Amino acid sequence: MRECSRLSRRAALGLTAAALPLSVATPAAAATVIGGERLARSGVQVRGASGLPKKLTARAWLVAECESGEVLASFNAHRRLAPASTLKMLFADTVLKKFDRTMRYTVKDADVDDVPAGSSLVGIKPGITYTVEQLWQGVFLRSGNDAVHVLAHMNGGIARTVAEMQAKAEDLQALDTHVVSPDGFDHKGQLSSAYDLTLFARHGLKDPDFRGYCGTRTADFPAGGKKTFQIQNTDRLLTGAWGLKTYDGLFGVKNGYTSHAGNTFTGVATRGGRTLLVTVMHPAAGSNAVYEQTAALFDWGFGRGGSAQAVGMLVAPLSEGGASASPAPARKAAPPASGAAGSASGGHSAVGLLEGAAGAVVVLGAGAWVLRRRRAATAPASAADGDAETTEYGGRHRR
Repeated sequence: MRECSRLSRRAALGLTAAALPLSVATPAAAATVIGGERLARSGVQVRGASGLPKKLTARAWLVAECESGEVLASFNAHRRLAPASTLKMLFADTVLKKFDRTMRYTVKDADVDDVPAGSSLVGIKPGITYTVEQLWQGVFLRSGNDAVHVLAHMNGGIARTVAEMQAKAEDLQALDTHVVSPDGFDHKGQLSSAYDLTLFARHGLKDPDFRGYCGTRTADFPAGGKKTFQIQNTDRLLTGAWGLKTYDGLFGVKNGYTSHAGNTFTGVATRGGRTLLVTVMHPAAGSNAVYEQTAALFDWGFGRGGSAQAVGMLVAPLSEGGASASPAPARKAAPPASGAAGSASGGHSAVGLLEGAAGAVVVLGAGAWVLRRRRAATAPASAADGDAETTEYGGRHRR
């Protein structure tokens, strides 16, 4: 498959308040938006095509051409929402290339002691030796938080892995994303966006191992000794489970669910020489809704969406020559989820995060201030302790 290549709003607002009376409005510098100005707008964005599905209840979604990176249509592309296990795509983008798939590792108790209660599990057992390939199958097929934690400990620990994931998000220019845990489990402040999740998928799909894992339907998993058990991919459009038909041409990428985030999904499909990416976040209740709405957006993209003119772009990573859309001087590897004062530099201080879905931010004070603010979360940032990620064993939900 050819290379597949976020939309966060990053802006700077220069205010010189010392010389102005408080009643005078301060002029704003031109905002620079990652992926294009239209993607920073709320509501549906589409140009040159009609016929979008009418029954879309998701709080955010996006359709993009994988190869060119053109965004064909979107709805609240930069809305910051809980990502659930779709964040595992960023985990894979960060860690996948660090270990050879044939490497063997014997799991220790400490590797899984910090897996959150109620997590989705593949069934990792301390004392059993797994190949790296099997651990990644546990991540992609069963969305196993236990497999994620084992790989994260192999990578130097949870804290190090989270920091590296945040740095990777920064490099990918996925600036709506704030990483708290490597597995996507509900934690206060853990957020991403439809734009960012699409960036993670596009970047990951460049790697043949990533493509292979996310497109695997079933695999045999070690149970100790010579015993194995079969695991099945929880992507229902890939396997046709839970009363859904497989989607023709779909070959990944990642689904997710938590009781706080609801359902999230990023998929990739090819038809007629075109490869599309679709991300759907937080549709209304219904266990199949995220897949049904994804399929409807794919149908539109391969049909009427063929005449759509781009409303934005999936940007290239900074490390691959992508132009930075941020006017800020230096970005930290692990920025906070909400605005926080930055360090002083040259008599100026970086203050907060510029947010914009509905309101304007006005800052008045002495001197010149640079205002930086990410899009504020539109959903509650935390979930109650014990909120569980759904696993799908034995034809029922297990929390």
